[in-house]
Amino acid sequence: MLTPSSDPRHLSLHLYGHPSADPQQVADLFGAHFGQTLHTDSDLAIFLINPAAGVDQETIEKWRALDDFQIPRMVLVTNIQDQSADFDDAVLLAKKVFDEVVTPYLVLHGDDGLPIALIDLVALEIIDYSTNPPTNRQCDEEHRVLVEEFRSEYLSHIEIMDKGSFETGLLFPAIPIWPERNLGIDIVQSYIDLLKN
Repeated sequence: MLTPSSDPRHLSLHLYGHPSADPQQVADLFGAHFGQTLHTDSDLAIFLINPAAGVDQETIEKWRALDDFQIPRMVLVTNIQDQSADFDDAVLLAKKVFDEVVTPYLVLHGDDGLPIALIDLVALEIIDYSTNPPTNRQCDEEHRVLVEEFRSEYLSHIEIMDKGSFETGLLFPAIPIWPERNLGIDIVQSYIDLLKN
């Protein structure tokens, strides 16, 4: 399993979410603190959603309480390997109960229905996590057509944002993760690394 990169600047990361979203496992992975107390001095607040379970009211209230502090926030969607869970549904829910989250990556499933890759909506590349290490390749035409609407929406959203909007707490990415397969873990770490500069 991947581990977070060595941290030249210690960041204060706090994680929130219902127990069904495996918060302690994710907190341990990124060196974040998980607990019931809201921290308004975090470098990053990470909110977890298990699509099969939804979002509890306490987690929603914590998100809203941070609105006044412009703390960088991101949403991680867990349990995406559960066939009854859907990343797109989780994103729609996050937009409804949190804020206007963005999806820089979409999930690509294998023949068995399990997630195997992410599609980068900017570069139109597939990051294949079925290989070790993950491999990148360009999307084929079929995938380009499938993600066209999502890509247009994402590019329109980030076009109106300033560079550094994530770091200043104005842009909220939603990232699918499957820790046991390392899927999405490197993406989350790349956002955390932006805060070290």
